[in-house]
Amino acid sequence: MRVSVRDNNVDQALRILKKKLQREGVFREMKLRRCFEKPCERKAREKAESLRRSRKLQRKKSDRF
Repeated sequence: MRVSVRDNNVDQALRILKKKLQREGVFREMKLRRCFEKPCERKAREKAESLRRSRKLQRKKSDRF
């Protein structure tokens, strides 16, 4: 990943880098890998995330019509 610094503006470059990392899911991945997660806990979390995504998609579809 590459971020260019324009006009010696490092703060703006850092903001852009953080946004890119956020979109890629790097911060979320780091948080999850901070400690060990049991396989049963991981399955439960992934299932809950899947349900959340599907419900969000259903809401978006129902709002369009």
